[in-house]
Amino acid sequence: MKTAISIPDKLFLAADQYAKSYGVSRSHLYAKAVAQFLEQQPSDHITKQLNEVYSSEPAKLNETLSTMQFTSIEKEEW
Repeated sequence: MKTAISIPDKLFLAADQYAKSYGVSRSHLYAKAVAQFLEQQPSDHITKQLNEVYSSEPAKLNETLSTMQFTSIEKEEW
């Protein structure tokens, strides 16, 4: 699939130089960059949703659960 995009000259020149240095076509470089960007999006979306959920709740441990956790760990000598 062919497409036309507009990018700043400085970014185009940097991408062109990178592609030449590593022996890949600009098309390959751009396709790889877009694929990598899209792979990162689902995790960003999940992080955003978690941040929304936890932003309305206080960021503290349940005291009973915290006590249970600390008492379940054996004490060690240092």
